[in-house]
Amino acid sequence: MKAERLHQLADAYGADLRRWPASERAFAESLIAADPSLRMVMDEAAALDALLGAAPAPVPSADLAARILAAAPKPKARRFHLDRLAWFLGAGWAAAACAGVVAGVGLTGHITADARADAVLYQSSLTGVDDTEVLG
Repeated sequence: MKAERLHQLADAYGADLRRWPASERAFAESLIAADPSLRMVMDEAAALDALLGAAPAPVPSADLAARILAAAPKPKARRFHLDRLAWFLGAGWAAAACAGVVAGVGLTGHITADARADAVLYQSSLTGVDDTEVLG
């Protein structure tokens, strides 16, 4: 960590190293221990922290709060019939899709079973004993 980075972190997070990112704390401590002149950076950050901590917290007036609430957008009347219609249309599309899948699986099963039966009969006629062979 370079001294510039220490300056940036002290400006951003203040003098209390507990508020710093965990990955930066050990590097900052070792850098301050290696270069005591950087302790002045931390002292300046501590002074700024003290000034900011001593500043009174702003309290909005009741008039300001009332004006903000009056200027806030009012909730619109909900168009319930359009929302319900959209929900029913979506549910209808979902039901139609499910019915299509069920019908496709059912028809495919019957078609596949018929095709297998035909294949078995055809193969048995090829490998089985023919009437002309037996009767001569």
